Amino acid sequence: MNVPPIILSIAGSDPSGGAGIQADIKTISALGGYAATAITAITVQNTRGVAKTNCLPPVVVTEQIKAVLNDLDVASVKVGMTGQYNTVKAISYALLKRKDIPIVLDPVMMSTGGHKLTEDKAVEALRLFLLPQCKVATPNLAEASVLLGKEVRTTDDMKQAAIALWQQYHCAFLLKGGHLEGNEMVDVLFDGQFHYFSSPRVETKNLHGTGCTLSSAIATYLGQGQELAEAIASAKDYMDRAIAAGQYLHVGQGNGPVWHFPDNYPLMPGQS
Repeated sequence: MNVPPIILSIAGSDPSGGAGIQADIKTISALGGYAATAITAITVQNTRGVAKTNCLPPVVVTEQIKAVLNDLDVASVKVGMTGQYNTVKAISYALLKRKDIPIVLDPVMMSTGGHKLTEDKAVEALRLFLLPQCKVATPNLAEASVLLGKEVRTTDDMKQAAIALWQQYHCAFLLKGGHLEGNEMVDVLFDGQFHYFSSPRVETKNLHGTGCTLSSAIATYLGQGQELAEAIASAKDYMDRAIAAGQYLHVGQGNGPVWHFPDNYPLMPGQS
């Protein structure tokens, strides 16, 4: 029987297709997994920004998760945009009895354009309920600063923050250094020991949905049986290729998406 690893993405929807549930489905599919979903919110957005966020009732989120878990053999879970306190609590309770399933949390708080996607109370719920259940969380510098209650700006700050967060929530933290200055980006993982992942910076405006893509890639590789540091290294390699493949795409008039299928390049201008 041929059963691909089933990855459950719990996240918001992006109608422009570059982030959220849509990016997760593309990523999981590109990496050989089977994508199942539970939608937490319907956003009104495109490559130019987020206009509106409509959170679904927490009970509907719970019912989606239970429907998937009661039928499908889920190998790992990715949690993205949660939005509200009660939604986080509902997700936590729905997953509480499935401690065998690794959870990857991308603590989405703000859109690239600065639109607030998560209520302050929901961040508190992440602290109280969901983070202690996770295998790994993948905050960017701004999100790590909120979780830590202290600004994180440098690589040294990232190292100290990763240890402090790991000690506080008892889950691994991958701090993403995409907003650091310089030609090389460094991500810092602490899971009891340090791991560093570096990649060259690519000059491109097509970075919409990179956080969603990376976290769902990590979840997919975990679902395929890789250990955490190995899964992150594999996901980072995929992410680098997706960014490089998408740097010349023209999708929308704002911040475009990466190309989620880097092994199947679209035609670029001048190609035939």
